[in-house]
Amino acid sequence: METVIPRKLRPDGRGTRLDPPNRFETVRQDAFDDGWGTLDEAPPPPATVLIRDATKSVISRNESPDLGFDRGLNPYRGCEHGCIYCYARPTHAWIGMSPGLDFETKLVFKPEAATLLERELSRKGYQAAPIVLGSNTDPYQPVERQLRLTRAVLEVLERFGHPVSIVTKSAGVLRDVDILGRMAARNLARVHLSVTTLDARLARAMEPRAAAPGRRLDAITGLKAAGIPVGVLAAPMIPGVNDAELERILEASARAGASCASAILLRLPHELGALFEDWLKRTMPDRAAHVLSLIRQTRGGALNDAAFGSRFRGTGAYAALLRARFHRAARQFGLSDAPPPLDCGQFAKPPAKAASAQLSLF
Repeated sequence: METVIPRKLRPDGRGTRLDPPNRFETVRQDAFDDGWGTLDEAPPPPATVLIRDATKSVISRNESPDLGFDRGLNPYRGCEHGCIYCYARPTHAWIGMSPGLDFETKLVFKPEAATLLERELSRKGYQAAPIVLGSNTDPYQPVERQLRLTRAVLEVLERFGHPVSIVTKSAGVLRDVDILGRMAARNLARVHLSVTTLDARLARAMEPRAAAPGRRLDAITGLKAAGIPVGVLAAPMIPGVNDAELERILEASARAGASCASAILLRLPHELGALFEDWLKRTMPDRAAHVLSLIRQTRGGALNDAAFGSRFRGTGAYAALLRARFHRAARQFGLSDAPPPLDCGQFAKPPAKAASAQLSLF
């Protein structure tokens, strides 16, 4: 069933229209009409602003029992894709910005990501394990075309023989197929493409600056052709919005070349609940109440459940049915739910660069 998005409510290239106050701040600003009717004027489309990150480390660690990895790397904070459902939005509050428009327009980038990674991998005692690129925000969001930070990181990982797993919803990953192909030949790389819907209109509303569904399927095909293991991430599954497409997403992805699959139920932590509810009421006013009711049925009556063990899966009959549908469809289309492990045994610090011929004379 095609989702009908009212033309007047379709997004103007941004995922949300809101900038909720930062939950860590004690002072907030509210709009005030000065008598000239300025609040009625339509603001100009927000531009993307790039902010340098002076961080001294790039590998983030986690101890979550829900995740199949313990370390990740994100060259960017914030994401220009503007996906309204993005669980990473609330992390922008940690750096004093809003999870709303700030998250998709004020992007923090790490220009020294590759250099810092090389330093961390060179530390005595470092033990290799797969690094997930894109564990928080997309490593192939539009700004990567100019900054190429993700590519620089991959070059370091290849030199060190370090395994990497990439999560993206961008066909831009194909620009690095040369590096990924060489790494995959050594069982050091795999990619997971996020395919949330096959409905281009719905994708445009939910993920305004991400690749169209067809381009993501093409990316799966291109990666497969290059010998790079690729899986599909059907996430998030949103009750009453895109969950009816689950089987079709898995079938189309398997046909395109995916070998494994996973699915995660919608999560709405912190400010994300209000952002998503506002978007839902604007884009799908006829079914917003029903969708919110279904979400609450999978979250014990609330819009979110942060508990380990249930936050990705949900609880209740609706969530259990979604899981059963996923496992049945995955078996039907030959998709595994556990990709084979990457090789950590090739990790080694590369030899120091040889001195120039002229210096070697002294």
